[in-house]
Amino acid sequence: MGVTDQTFQEISPADFFYRNKEIAGFSNPARAIFSAIRELVENSLDATEPLGILPDIYIRLSSLNEGEDENIYVLRVRDNGSGIPVDYVPLAFCQFLFSSKYKLKQSRGTFGLGGTMTILYGQITTNKPVKVISSTGGQKIYEYVLMIDIERNRPVILERRIYNNDSKWHGTIVEVNLEGDYFKAMPKILEYLKQTAIVNPYANIMFIDPKGRLYKFERTVSVLPPPPKETLPHPHGVDVETIYRIIRVTKCGTLLSFMQEHFHRVGKRIAQRFLEFAGFPEDADPKKLKPEEIVRFVQAMKSFNGFLPPDADSLSPLGEEILRAGILKELEPEFVAVTQRKPSAYSGHPFIVEVGIAYGGKISSGEDIILYRFANKIPLVYDESGDVSWRIIKSINWRKYGLMPGMPFAVLVHICSTKVPWKTVGKEIIADRPEVSREILNGIREVARQLSIYLARKEKIKRERARLSIFAKYLPKIAELSTKLTGKEKVPNINDLLRRAKKFEED
Repeated sequence: MGVTDQTFQEISPADFFYRNKEIAGFSNPARAIFSAIRELVENSLDATEPLGILPDIYIRLSSLNEGEDENIYVLRVRDNGSGIPVDYVPLAFCQFLFSSKYKLKQSRGTFGLGGTMTILYGQITTNKPVKVISSTGGQKIYEYVLMIDIERNRPVILERRIYNNDSKWHGTIVEVNLEGDYFKAMPKILEYLKQTAIVNPYANIMFIDPKGRLYKFERTVSVLPPPPKETLPHPHGVDVETIYRIIRVTKCGTLLSFMQEHFHRVGKRIAQRFLEFAGFPEDADPKKLKPEEIVRFVQAMKSFNGFLPPDADSLSPLGEEILRAGILKELEPEFVAVTQRKPSAYSGHPFIVEVGIAYGGKISSGEDIILYRFANKIPLVYDESGDVSWRIIKSINWRKYGLMPGMPFAVLVHICSTKVPWKTVGKEIIADRPEVSREILNGIREVARQLSIYLARKEKIKRERARLSIFAKYLPKIAELSTKLTGKEKVPNINDLLRRAKKFEED
């Protein structure tokens, strides 16, 4: 087949996402306005939490509708985060794949798309620029009015203003115009904010919707999870391209030092054993490896079982106390149990599973179990049925734990990892990896057993109360009859006996 009638061209990353905006969750007006709020809120959380700042996030969505068919909104999100250095503001918001998250540690997002995709969507639906105000807490506050040059993937600076920062304010304000359908998206947006408050109970979140209704999610704990630390790649998680990149920058002159310097938890003895296993001399220069040798080197890494598993320093789990506080704050259950599983790994990527179960209180009863899913402190509110957690929940015999269909309980599953095993590019569904599935299942079983003990004790108390009620009803008649049979005139005082029986039941 000839190619003379075909035209080949290169497009920029911004142009690619302009043509494929559904990849980032901007597939229709309802999903788009949800995604815009989600991405900007998560940017704000990432600008506060890792730096030890308790988040204060303000969200306002205002309608610019002039007619019944108009669906144009102004979305304004303000945080008290670290702010963005002045020279990076245009790039951070108006250049795709420019991000501070391209490091090997747990983070809420990894594509560098969130805020930029929101701005791109707003631009292509309203042709209006974005306003960004930011300060790192210094002497000045900087305001930019920006647009994206989509074909070149570059920011276009329309205006730049500088203000005095007498109050030493630090943070970022983003104001973007976009097309959306808030009233279709409203249930998902409110659910997202509620679940964000569950998994981030140390944050104050305020949302004002287009009707002027205020939704407040107030902080109940003042302790942040430990921040993740940047780590080195684990030998089981690398590929040929990773090795090429490391070789290009390494200053190591031998494979022995190369292994120790650039890979996670690889000491001298492990490096020696691996190189012997792989058939490479210790003093070989990594920069002189041939392409076929690099392929063989990577294959040996994946099959060598002597490497230590990755540790969890690169992760930032919530911890049982913070997860419990979030559940109690938003669901107000009568019973809650939480557990944090020990760190595990799949394909060289560390992960931790945290599970909670809540019963009663504000939890509604229904035919299906209520499932809350989280990944790296992000609520996953779409595409629940395809998630591994849902498959596991469906497979459990809940009657074994004293739970029947229609009982008011909810299960919460949080996975944190340097590389969450997403099933799709939409990043809403966790894939069924055996290592991850096992930890989720064991975590659910553990908290379900605790709930089972609570329900059994509750049922026992109910039975004892029923017995006491019957006892209290007939005891006066028994006392009166006993008095007559013994020929005595005075009926014995039964109040003391009832008091002792009640105290025995409570104990």
